[in-house]
Amino acid sequence: MSKKILVTGGLGFIGSHTVVELQNEGFEAVIVDNLSNSSEKVLDGIFAITGKRPIFEKFDLRDKQKVQNFFEKHKDVAGVIHFAASKAVNESVEEPLLYYENNLGVLTYILQELVKKDKSNFIFSSSCTVYGQADEMPITENAPVKPAESPYGNTKQVGEEVIKDTCKVNAQLAAIALRYFNPIGAHPSAEIGELPIGVPQNLVPYITQTGAGLREQLSVFGDDYPTTDGTCIRDYIHVVDLAKAHVAAMKRLVEGKNDSNYEVFNLGTGKGSSVLEVIKSFEKVSGAKLNYKIAPRREGDVIQAYADTKKANNILGWKAQSTLDEAMASAWTWEKKIRNI
Repeated sequence: MSKKILVTGGLGFIGSHTVVELQNEGFEAVIVDNLSNSSEKVLDGIFAITGKRPIFEKFDLRDKQKVQNFFEKHKDVAGVIHFAASKAVNESVEEPLLYYENNLGVLTYILQELVKKDKSNFIFSSSCTVYGQADEMPITENAPVKPAESPYGNTKQVGEEVIKDTCKVNAQLAAIALRYFNPIGAHPSAEIGELPIGVPQNLVPYITQTGAGLREQLSVFGDDYPTTDGTCIRDYIHVVDLAKAHVAAMKRLVEGKNDSNYEVFNLGTGKGSSVLEVIKSFEKVSGAKLNYKIAPRREGDVIQAYADTKKANNILGWKAQSTLDEAMASAWTWEKKIRNI
């Protein structure tokens, strides 16, 4: 069987780390990316780590004809890991139509091609945002999917429904939705890492950019939440751990070990950390004080979210290995490298 895997958004933060782990495990990665939030230079980083340069095709997956042309050209693709999507909660509140077009239209076009094949495997980059503000912590896969707090979260919920409905009537399609919590860090080689274009939408790159002097000050959105220190709590998982989980999930599908043709797994560390704890971790590993201020709460933010990871641990045989300090240290090493600090 072919070991060629299409990784959409494969030059992005999680995508590039997953390409590295796929190649390390003997898969052949093919990347499609429109470079809207990434750089072609990432290919050099992947090559530096693995000694292999993946096939790369630059185009926008919102172009249905180009999606069809790609699958016509690469008939031997054995599976798809789908990362290509817009991902900022607050931006999605401001530009909902962009998010629905990009995150749901593209998903539909890819699935339309996969169901034409005799057998196809699909990994969906989902999110803990599907749970909204969960009633109980840690969050299990059986927690109710609540009304989304943002258009971004809604695209993940609807995306999962689209895949599940498609799998119901297409037995030849096997899919796994991976609901991950908050990916941070960088590859230990510092050859690839998180490099957002423009102002970072996520906490850790904003912290490291503030530490590096690119940003004057970090805003902590709210210190009056009902948590230990008043700031929001999230489950921060090292991106390399997360990437390895995608490979474990793809192996499960390729080897036909899945129990049904649609499965869901949480991916996290199982531990929640507050915004202030993440800042303290950065200060510990960097040896520097971070300039931050408390700002008003931000629309779309849930109070706390951290994973129950037993299902992924037991069934995928996968477990997060890195600590918060290790992840923050890798993110800071990466930031210093790209800024020549």
